[in-house]
Amino acid sequence: MICIRSSYKSLRLLGLALSLATGSASAQNAPQPKLDTVTLGAGMHNIRAEVARTPLQTQTGMMYRTEMAQHEGMLFVFDGLERRCFWMKNTLLPLSIAFIADDGRVVSLADMQPQSEQSHCSAEPVRFALEMNQGWFARRGIKPGFKLKGSPFGN
Repeated sequence: MICIRSSYKSLRLLGLALSLATGSASAQNAPQPKLDTVTLGAGMHNIRAEVARTPLQTQTGMMYRTEMAQHEGMLFVFDGLERRCFWMKNTLLPLSIAFIADDGRVVSLADMQPQSEQSHCSAEPVRFALEMNQGWFARRGIKPGFKLKGSPFGN
């Protein structure tokens, strides 16, 4: 009997350790830690953008975050050119997204609603996407064709 309890206790402890190592349900609902940033230029406006590069970072994005300063955003950097689609499941903030060509040109824009599974896709294949608080681009007159500046775009 002692061996069985001991084994059961060991199994429970092993299960807890595996849960912590792989991320429990509550850890999966937490926002990812702040990422490294880059400064981007949008005319006379500067953007402090966290850079999501890894598959986990790009998949998590802004999920579960409850605030973002007006001059901040998240720049998604992908390896190749593809038509990119984003949705807002588990994202609590209303966001606008700019799909961006390699040279910094805004290809297309979309406003996205919190906790929605509606897809918002780029008008053409892109490597970059920039999420900002909803309305940020519109309030600054930024439309498709506008060129953003910064090291990710080689300028």
